[in-house]
Amino acid sequence: CDSTATLNLTINPSTTSSSTVTACDSYAWNGAVYTSSGTYPYSTTNANGCDSTATLNLTINPSTTSSSTVTACDTYSWNGTTYTASGTYTYLTTNSNGCDSTATLNLTINPSTTSTSSATACDSYLWNGTTYTASGSYTYSTTNSNGCDSTATLNLTINPSTTSSLIATAC
Repeated sequence: CDSTATLNLTINPSTTSSSTVTACDSYAWNGAVYTSSGTYPYSTTNANGCDSTATLNLTINPSTTSSSTVTACDTYSWNGTTYTASGTYTYLTTNSNGCDSTATLNLTINPSTTSTSSATACDSYLWNGTTYTASGSYTYSTTNSNGCDSTATLNLTINPSTTSSLIATAC
């Protein structure tokens, strides 16, 4: 006798997906944190109970840091800012990969020095290797112990010696 069998069949497909991601330093995906570039598969089941494989094509770009130590006289210009005091300064920007870039400047500012002195002398005055014979204000430029400019000013008064001649006649 005839026999009829009916099959009501539903085929649920497996699923696959792929994504490409570029990140700085690390990337969190499906409960894991990745810190290096690579291809990472993730297997699970989809809504129909079939296999599901997701693939992550990951590129990790690093953030960058740099540090420099500088000693300057009076002021120092760095990344568009002029500094007049010693200290540690940071500059934040992005590197060529679009990730954070932190530059640190360890700065020592040494001051220039100035001094003023006054002197009065007869006929001439010797100051820093030069003999002066006229009153006036004189400057001497050199470098101080920190290697910065040092300017000394001398306010000098020269009083001339006097001579006199006396002719006397006496009895």
